Amino acid sequence: MDKTLDSLAAAVSVVRDGDTVMIGGFGGAGAPIELIHALIDHGATDLTVINNNAGTGHVGLAALIEQGRVRKMICSFPRSANAEVFNARYLAGKIELELVPQGTLAERIRAGGAGIPAFYTPTGYGTQLAEGKPVEEFDGRMYVRERWLKADVALIKAETADTHGNLTYRMAARNFAPLMAMAAAKTVVQARRIVPAGGIDPEHVITPGIFVDHVVEVPNPAQEEVLTRQEAVYP
Repeated sequence: MDKTLDSLAAAVSVVRDGDTVMIGGFGGAGAPIELIHALIDHGATDLTVINNNAGTGHVGLAALIEQGRVRKMICSFPRSANAEVFNARYLAGKIELELVPQGTLAERIRAGGAGIPAFYTPTGYGTQLAEGKPVEEFDGRMYVRERWLKADVALIKAETADTHGNLTYRMAARNFAPLMAMAAAKTVVQARRIVPAGGIDPEHVITPGIFVDHVVEVPNPAQEEVLTRQEAVYP
């Protein structure tokens, strides 16, 4: 099955108002800037976004937040450098925040993809992050029960895709993307290049095409940090 699309607009058309959207990226590494900007143009709003960070500058995720499209952020590091947009909206009461320790965030996403509704972790026990959550003792240590995270749509960035949606990633740009692809009902991918089916050595496939719905080629993807240094603004 050929999963390629001709445009970014077509790729993000699956996102609806009120959706939960996972967006890949560890800071700028692996952030699908072009898909996020296409989502801004698409106009979907009242979104819950799951990402490691909360955007920087005025591009990518920060731009999506600045346009008022995000109702709630679920992330680990909302106060990274140049995160003025999120900070301002949060202090003004215009966006909700669910803060999740990074390892717990990754495991909650993995659990969502694996069909595991809950798991226990010692991380966060005795802190505000554990308030209201069930706790239990195992082998003399206290653990907090955490729920899975799933999404309506995942937007991720790959290095190479084939027409069936099999993916490879470039070094650290891989980060949360394979987990998000498994945890979302629909996965939309921007890839630096798309090759014919069979064009990727099966031993090199990181995300199998069964977890991918749509792929669009973006040969020269933007890098968030570069755009921020250039003081770029979107739209």
